[in-house]
Amino acid sequence: MAPEAKPLIAVESIVKKFGPFTALNGVSMNVMPGEVHALLGDNGAGKSTLIKILAGVHQPTSGQIYVEGSPVSFRSPRDAAAAGIGTVYQDLALNQLMSVTRNFFMGREIFSGPAPFGVMKIAEMDKITHDEMVKIGIDISDPTQAVGTMSGGQRQTLAIARAIYFGAKVLILDEPTSALGQKQQMEVLKTIKRVRALGNIAIIFITHNEIHSKLVADRFTFLSLGEVIGSGTKEELAGDDIRRLMAGGAEMKDLEQELATI
Repeated sequence: MAPEAKPLIAVESIVKKFGPFTALNGVSMNVMPGEVHALLGDNGAGKSTLIKILAGVHQPTSGQIYVEGSPVSFRSPRDAAAAGIGTVYQDLALNQLMSVTRNFFMGREIFSGPAPFGVMKIAEMDKITHDEMVKIGIDISDPTQAVGTMSGGQRQTLAIARAIYFGAKVLILDEPTSALGQKQQMEVLKTIKRVRALGNIAIIFITHNEIHSKLVADRFTFLSLGEVIGSGTKEELAGDDIRRLMAGGAEMKDLEQELATI
């Protein structure tokens, strides 16, 4: 990566409190263009809270987010989307009974004449849906088919292609492989690599899976109990470092010792 590259997103000293509970305590991270940034940590580490702040669902108690160097304040998911942050949640927000195309354009359909009274341009929408999915590796021959007939990996690709088409410069993927079988997991990892190859989109990849993160991530941030306990590029972190930080910073020998007392 060129040394002059600037972060697409910079998170500085983010604190989030829910009443007396501190969910995030001074979290900072930089997300660079054209890279996959793995955000890792156990349940309760603060990953979900952080991505909801980036997605405009929650507002931070203190701290600052910068997008392409400019300070931003998101009051809603609409604000985050307008700034180029697209979030693909585990539930994907897809209607299984509707077609691939109708899911792709949900709420943003193309009409001839003023919506909602104009005629929907279905053929044009079908072509865009097909072409955008092909760009990141899935060739849906019939975009009029119901989403319920697609594999889990194809559905993830649909949600990702939709976010990119509608302007996402930063793509937040929330545990995209967690509910899938091994073949479908590989489909999603290939999609992530293809999006990365576009060169201009940053991906924040939230996962519990150490192997998946090592296969696709360029940079890592590890959270534990609302704080960053480690970060670095793939080259800077050895396998043992990643494994230790995944365990919340605990050394394997400490975990073995704890189990030995039982």
